[in-house]
Amino acid sequence: MNDPIVEEVRRIRDEHSRQFNYDLDAICEDYKAHQIQAGNRLVRLEPKLRGPAAWQQALENKSASGPFHLNLSVNRSRSS
Repeated sequence: MNDPIVEEVRRIRDEHSRQFNYDLDAICEDYKAHQIQAGNRLVRLEPKLRGPAAWQQALENKSASGPFHLNLSVNRSRSS
């Protein structure tokens, strides 16, 4: 299946990479320069909670999470 958006992104990425002879270090430096020039991060990744902290946050935000539901009443012990 050909997706025109995916094809466009790949074409632009290849054109950009070709400018730096496909040198990953040079490509990353260019992205960093753009980021500095923009004055902020181009990508903002929020830290993801894992383990008990994630479960606690999910319980506290249950009403804001839409259809997400935790069924904590399930008996997880094994029967012989």
